[in-house]
Amino acid sequence: MTRRRLGVGAILLAVVLAVGYLYAGTVIYDKLSIAHPGCSQDVRTQTPAAFTLKKEDPRPYLMPHYEAVTIPSRDSGISLSSWWIPADTSTGAPAVVIVHGLDSCKRASDILLAAGMLHRHGFSVLLFDMRNHGDSTIQNGRYAGGTKEYKDALGAWDWVVGTRGIKPEHVGMMGFSLGAATALIASGEEPRVAATWEDSGYADVGVAIRAELTRNGYPTWFEYAAYVAARVESGDDLTTLSPARAVVQLHGRPLFITQGTADTRLSVNYAHDLADAYRSGGGTVEPWIVEGSEHTQAIMDHPADYEGRLDAFFDRTIGAP
Repeated sequence: MTRRRLGVGAILLAVVLAVGYLYAGTVIYDKLSIAHPGCSQDVRTQTPAAFTLKKEDPRPYLMPHYEAVTIPSRDSGISLSSWWIPADTSTGAPAVVIVHGLDSCKRASDILLAAGMLHRHGFSVLLFDMRNHGDSTIQNGRYAGGTKEYKDALGAWDWVVGTRGIKPEHVGMMGFSLGAATALIASGEEPRVAATWEDSGYADVGVAIRAELTRNGYPTWFEYAAYVAARVESGDDLTTLSPARAVVQLHGRPLFITQGTADTRLSVNYAHDLADAYRSGGGTVEPWIVEGSEHTQAIMDHPADYEGRLDAFFDRTIGAP
């Protein structure tokens, strides 16, 4: 009888611990998965024609001629607030789709600077707000690590190819942080994306979750509870897709990887993880590791070097304007 009671007690204890673990995971997921709509107040009025930079004179990068457009995601019901910035010299110029990071938007200074670098070299550029960000559709107010957002990036790519009539081999993609992961997944899922530039992304969604847990002071073993909470609350399966698997699917299509050594948001080791995964799929790449730069800040710290590498990469891969 005593053994039976002990057995029942052990089962009850296990159930209580499991329920507590999942409940705590849900609370943590609710806190860490929120994507704040709109843009931060300091960039809310910025446009391609008027934006500021902390360290550089923005005037060489300003883009006065742009068009506000609304683009459908590959997910029905999601509309993407976007800016199309055509090249000044040619209606058929190669184009780059730029994907912003978590809690950022198309108005952010680093996004506009990247666009300005490409545009003044002769590329057309498309900027857009991902779902739950900026002025695009607020679906559920959460981010899914690129596993849903990649359809927004592909909707933007579809628009450049379909509406603007630019051939797929002349359209590239670029992303920062969450946007880098999103761009990689998108490129892996769409074999016609010609080339991808990723800045400070992560190799695996689980890695990113563990990094966020650590950054916010939570034990990393809550990662698995987060997967369950995401599935129950948002219908998001965070395990289906990952940047590391996506770069293998590129099968050698052009990829540029960069990250700073002082990145406190995501480990610089992730750049090497992505490079290793890409090589396993037949690609050749040597990441540009930027000494002393924080998360996504290489473009601000070394704009001339960054611009030279960026223009040269897309010149080589999608065609010089």
